[in-house]
Amino acid sequence: MKVVIVGGVAGGASAAARIRRLDEKAEIVIFEKSGFVSYANCGLPYYVGDVITDEDKLTVQTPTGLNKRFRIDARVHHEVLSVNPQSKTVTVKNIESDVIFDEKYDKLILATGAKSSKPNMPGIDLPNVFALRNVEDTLKIKKYIHENGVKSVSVIGGGFIGIEMAENLKNTGLDVTIIEYADHLMAPLDKDMASYVHAEMRAHGVKLMLNTAVVGFEEKDGKTVTHTKDGVSVTNDMVLLAIGVTPDTRLAKEAGLKLGIRDSIIVNDKMETSEKDIYAVGDAIQVKNFVTQNDTLISLAGPANKQGRIVADNICGGDSHYNGSQGSSVLKLFDRTVASTGVNEATARKLGYNCESVILSPASHASYYPGGKAMTIKVTFDKDSLQILGAQIVGFDGVDKRIDVIATAIRAKMKATELAELELAYAPPYSSAKDPVNMAGFIIENVVSGKLKQFGFDTCKSLPRDGSVFLLDARMPKEYAGGCAEGFVNIPLDSIREHFDEIPKNKPVYVMCQSGLRSYLACRILSQNGYDCCNFTGGYGYYRSVLKEEQSAMEVYPCGMEKA
Repeated sequence: MKVVIVGGVAGGASAAARIRRLDEKAEIVIFEKSGFVSYANCGLPYYVGDVITDEDKLTVQTPTGLNKRFRIDARVHHEVLSVNPQSKTVTVKNIESDVIFDEKYDKLILATGAKSSKPNMPGIDLPNVFALRNVEDTLKIKKYIHENGVKSVSVIGGGFIGIEMAENLKNTGLDVTIIEYADHLMAPLDKDMASYVHAEMRAHGVKLMLNTAVVGFEEKDGKTVTHTKDGVSVTNDMVLLAIGVTPDTRLAKEAGLKLGIRDSIIVNDKMETSEKDIYAVGDAIQVKNFVTQNDTLISLAGPANKQGRIVADNICGGDSHYNGSQGSSVLKLFDRTVASTGVNEATARKLGYNCESVILSPASHASYYPGGKAMTIKVTFDKDSLQILGAQIVGFDGVDKRIDVIATAIRAKMKATELAELELAYAPPYSSAKDPVNMAGFIIENVVSGKLKQFGFDTCKSLPRDGSVFLLDARMPKEYAGGCAEGFVNIPLDSIREHFDEIPKNKPVYVMCQSGLRSYLACRILSQNGYDCCNFTGGYGYYRSVLKEEQSAMEVYPCGMEKA
C-alpha cells in the first residue's frame, strides 16, 4: 500500500507516523511545499519574541529524522500542483529543480491546512506588511525586525496569533497597537470576559483599537500608514496581519471534491472525502461542533493531530471515528492565562439555547496557603437539558487544569449540576477542598433548584437608583471604601442580621460582594427572613473589570492615533 500525504505539519505528520506504527510495509510519501515538516506552529510567536532562541527547536522532526526512524519519504520544497482521482496520481513540482512529475497513490491524505487571510485592499503587498503562518514567515519577520531597527508595529486582528504576537513583540521592546474589527479581542470569549484581556494588554502598554475596520496601507517615509474606515491613521515601522485563516483547498476544489463552509473540505467521521481513497484532516476540513452539532471550522493543533491518527487507523483497516471539535484552547497573556472550551453565551443565545451563565471568582488554591490568586470562571449551560455549553476562565495559576476538567465534562456529556460531584485532587498549594469547578457546580445547583436568583452586569447598570429597590454591598467597609457600584449601601455580611431594620422587606434586594460568595450567603440569610433577594454573579471584581472596559471603549482614539 502506498500512501501519499499532501502537507507535513500537524495532521499530515501525525497520520504518517501512525500509519508506520500500524503497517511496517506501507510506502509513505509526504510532500511539503515549505522547507520544514512537523514543525511547532504554535511556538512560532515565541521565537519572534526570543522566548525560544534556538531555531532548531521549532521543528519536531526533520525529513532525515522521519526517514531514519519511520522510513517515511518526506520531501520538502515539493508543491503538489493537482490531484487526479481518476488516475490516482498527484502532479508535483520540485521547487528547487523545477522538475514536474506524477506520483501514484493507493490512499491520499490532504493535510493542506489553512492560509493566512489576505483581503484585497490597497498596500496589502507592501514589503513591511507580514503574515505569520509557517517557519519561513517567522524567520522573515524576525530578520526584518533586526535588520531594519523596527520600533513599532501594528497587529491587525485580535485572535490567538494576533495576541500572542502582540505580547511577544511588546516583550522585545516594540511599541504595539492591535487593531480589531470586532468589539473585543478573542472571539471565543464573551465581551464581559474579554474585559480582563483588554485590561491586561493595556496594563502592559499595548494600545487597542476595537470596532475598527482597516481599509488599506500606504508607505510613507519608510514606514507603513494603516488607514481605517473611520478616518484614523496609524503609522508604524511594520504591520502584521493576523485576521484569521482560510482553508487552503484549491487542490480539493479543482479535483471536484465536495466542499463546505468557506470552501473547506467535507469529510465524514472517518475523515473520508467525497472521493474514494482520498482523506482530509486539519485546518482544511469542515467539522462538527461537538456541543451544538453544527458544521464549523476549528483551526487548532489538537484536533488536527487526532484527525491524523484517526485517518491512519482507517487506512490501515481500523474503524476509528472523529466525533467533533469543541474548540478547547488556552493562551498565555503576559502574566495571565486565558482559556475556553465549547461555545460562549453570546453564541449559545444566537443558536436559540435557553441558557444561563454562572460567574465566580475563586482563588487558585486554598486561601490560607501563600500565593493564591483569583481567577474568574464563566460556565454557560442550557436550563432545559442542563447540558454544559461552554466555559471561559481568566486568571493566573490553575486556569489550564480547570478548563481541562470542564472540557472533559462536556465530552462526557455530564450535566452542569454534576460538576459539583467531581472528586478532584486537593492539597493546599494546588486547590481547595471545594475546587473552583465544584464551586461552579454548586452555584448551578442553587440556580436550578431556585435557592439562588442572580443578576448580571447589564441588569445591575439598569437597576433604578430611586429607592424602589434596595442595593446592598456585603463586603467589609475597607473593601467598600476602595470602590463600589453606584447606589449600593454597605452592610457587611457578618452584621447583616443586626441591620434587618435598615433593609425594607417590601422592596427587591440586590446584593453584591467581592467574588459572589458573601453576597450568596447574605441572600440565604435574607431570603429565609422574608426578603426577595437576588445575588450579583461574579462579584465586584468582575463588575469593576467590565465597567472599566466600558469606560475605556468611550475613549475615541488611543494616544498616538491621528484623525485624517
